[in-house]
Amino acid sequence: MDLYYPTEVVENTLEVKGSQFLSFVIPIRIYEEFLKKAKEQHPKAVHFVNASRFFNSHSQIVESFSDDGEPKGTSGMPTLKVLRGYGLVECALLSVRYFGGTLLGSGGLVRAYTQGAKEVILKAQIQNLLKAYIPQSKENMFIPFALLAQVEYLAKKREVKIFKKEFLSEGVRLEVEAHKDILNRFIAKIESLKF
Repeated sequence: MDLYYPTEVVENTLEVKGSQFLSFVIPIRIYEEFLKKAKEQHPKAVHFVNASRFFNSHSQIVESFSDDGEPKGTSGMPTLKVLRGYGLVECALLSVRYFGGTLLGSGGLVRAYTQGAKEVILKAQIQNLLKAYIPQSKENMFIPFALLAQVEYLAKKREVKIFKKEFLSEGVRLEVEAHKDILNRFIAKIESLKF
């Protein structure tokens, strides 16, 4: 199955029998911060249901979910199933619920959270904010100061992300990320520049 990830946060609102469901699909790298802000911005919301899927350092998909006080199995797991069904990784899906006064029952909750999750993902697809996931590799490398400008230029040209620059007394340590083949060729090129 092809895998996809969101490039930015996408939001959608769904109303079911007076209850309002604000659904967000969020890149995993900003999820914790986003959740904290969401709880501050929505103090009257009754539930913050979420599910996530991302790769660990062993290239295994890690999944998690929370019903956040909704009856067990009615919200978090259905949300996770939607993420799986659309092949989404490196993201979280958060549904913020404002209670509208009418109990939805277990079946109603499953339908509402599932629909909210599907709608926000479809919105992300329509806005072209879901990209094909290509496994990335990270490496640390050390270069002399004199090569920094050239390395930055080559990184941009070859779609290698430089995440971290650490200036040391004898040179610069870089943390870089790209598709494994691209990264290997990039590192080989940089090694050839050192001599």
